[in-house]
Amino acid sequence: MIRVALVDDQPLVRMGLATIIGAEDDLELVGEAGDGREALAMLRRSRPDVVLCDIRMPVLDGLGLLEQVSREESLSAVRVVMLTTFELDDYVFEALRLGASGFLLKDAAPSRLLDAIRVVADGGSLLAPSVTRRVIEEIGASRRSARRHPRLDDLTEREKEVVAWVATGRSNAEIADALVVSPDTVRTHVSRAMVKLGARDRAQLVVFAVESGLRTD
Repeated sequence: MIRVALVDDQPLVRMGLATIIGAEDDLELVGEAGDGREALAMLRRSRPDVVLCDIRMPVLDGLGLLEQVSREESLSAVRVVMLTTFELDDYVFEALRLGASGFLLKDAAPSRLLDAIRVVADGGSLLAPSVTRRVIEEIGASRRSARRHPRLDDLTEREKEVVAWVATGRSNAEIADALVVSPDTVRTHVSRAMVKLGARDRAQLVVFAVESGLRTD
């Protein structure tokens, strides 16, 4: 059973999401909140697997909540998916940097929402290759090399190379083809890089790569 929490200041939005989640046998709604401060208390009590969280909210917005969740060791297993009205909301890059497992449009189809919850609960991230490229081009490019990761030099040269490819939005299979290695080898390098850099998931690994200026050329 995947435990899900909802954080949005619009009651109708929460009601719609709750209805969709409640109809699934493998999902359980464990809490709702209308602002970030209320949500933080709720998350500490319920410890959900996945949180669907609006970016823009009163009192404490989604970014503020995400920052708190990322800092608290007791909430380290909680995965946060940010809800946004626009595919390239100004806050998307910051949300990913703070540890969001991805983002989802509020007008997404119910099937997409359910897939997203299951993907994130299974350790994946919601950063499709096309979206990754656009985030990097339109937001990340201006910040490249602005925040070089302090543990970047802990990576081997091969791991740096693979992480650079991850930041292009390629899948493990595509990276394997480019480097002429097996997908399992790529997966191993990605996993080791995530551990060394302290990345919560692949989405945050992309952010670290962009900010550190890693490139494939």
